[in-house]
Amino acid sequence: MLYKHAFSCYTTHGLQYRGPGENGAVTLIRTFIAIAVDDRLRDTLAAVQHELRAVGTGVAWVCPAGMHLTLKFLGDVEEARVPEIAAALTPVAAAVAPFTATLAGMGVFPTPQRPRVLWAGITAGAEALVALAAGVDAALTALGFPPEPRPFSPHLTLGRLQAPGDTAPLLARLEAYRDTIFGETPITALTLYRSDLSPRGAAYTALARAPLGTAPC
Repeated sequence: MLYKHAFSCYTTHGLQYRGPGENGAVTLIRTFIAIAVDDRLRDTLAAVQHELRAVGTGVAWVCPAGMHLTLKFLGDVEEARVPEIAAALTPVAAAVAPFTATLAGMGVFPTPQRPRVLWAGITAGAEALVALAAGVDAALTALGFPPEPRPFSPHLTLGRLQAPGDTAPLLARLEAYRDTIFGETPITALTLYRSDLSPRGAAYTALARAPLGTAPC
């Protein structure tokens, strides 16, 4: 099923859109596959971001409206391949029953000594997300996209550190959230997103949605 839903916000992906080139060159769009997050959970995480802003300097915070669980980043693809990609996602999603993921705890990638990405972790539902991501990766690899070089680590990105500085206060506050349960989000579909960069940040457009659990019994 193809559909379109767009929203704009400040994000940290740095994604860009290339329009048609001269002489009828193909249109390339930046795309990724992700899972949408429950609105109530977004509100909770937005409140956490607000608190962290007081101690986190040099952080580009992900806009709550753009929060999602990314499974695979495809990069520049020909716009004409959208139906093909959507078709590849359909059986992957159909074979997995809907489930619920619990977001809890916080941390950084790659290490506390070199923090670059701030994330909220996933407890319940993590194994199912890993399996779903593996299915997505296999399906897209069959279409010629490079396989993921590292094992999938379920998380939701909250922000990215843009400049070096004193991160001790921020890391200490993250530690205080180590055992915090932020809430649950239903996992019901895979979504293929397009991302266009503008002066105000990235604008995401949902291009295709593959519902979970639709395979015949």
